[in-house]
Amino acid sequence: MTAARTARTADPGAWGPSRRRVTDGLLAALAPIAACGVALGGLTAWVNSGGAGSPARIAVTDGRVFLPYGDVRDTAAFFRITNTGGADDRLLKVTSSAVGGETALSRHRMTSGHMAYAQTVDSARVPAGDGLAMSPFGLDVTLRANAGWRPGDVVPFTLHFEHGGRVEASAVVVRPGEDPKDSEDSEGPEKSKESKDP
Repeated sequence: MTAARTARTADPGAWGPSRRRVTDGLLAALAPIAACGVALGGLTAWVNSGGAGSPARIAVTDGRVFLPYGDVRDTAAFFRITNTGGADDRLLKVTSSAVGGETALSRHRMTSGHMAYAQTVDSARVPAGDGLAMSPFGLDVTLRANAGWRPGDVVPFTLHFEHGGRVEASAVVVRPGEDPKDSEDSEGPEKSKESKDP
């Protein structure tokens, strides 16, 4: 048995930890570790510079809904949407249990003959660090008003966002061109609650 061991160690083709093999093994192990370190350093710099962003943080304020004239019940609601987060979001739809029929997001356009028309849209972008102000000349929520609405009434709405979830908000019934604060018996629309997951 001792003779066999001696023969194996004396064999020049037998494996042994030579300096070159140890160096090659260490280099092979260090290469992925170095690559991970560089990637981690780059990601850390990206996050610290604000490039990674943060989730969308949505708030909805200044809600108002126009009181329609005469027998017409079709009208529009408007909100100010702010996104203080670091990622864009999208407004997908607006619903209300106090509205007769369905609501729709629409954008007002002008034809080459200077005629205005409303175009239904599927969603609206809410940019990060900015927001979206709805108006009669841009994006609004078209809906059918209830016959009993009066100036100063408060109508509940739910705005549905792609990332921010549902946000509850209220809109004050106003006559077109009237400031919600000027509506009789109105204290203005309530501020929205923070985003809730669906």
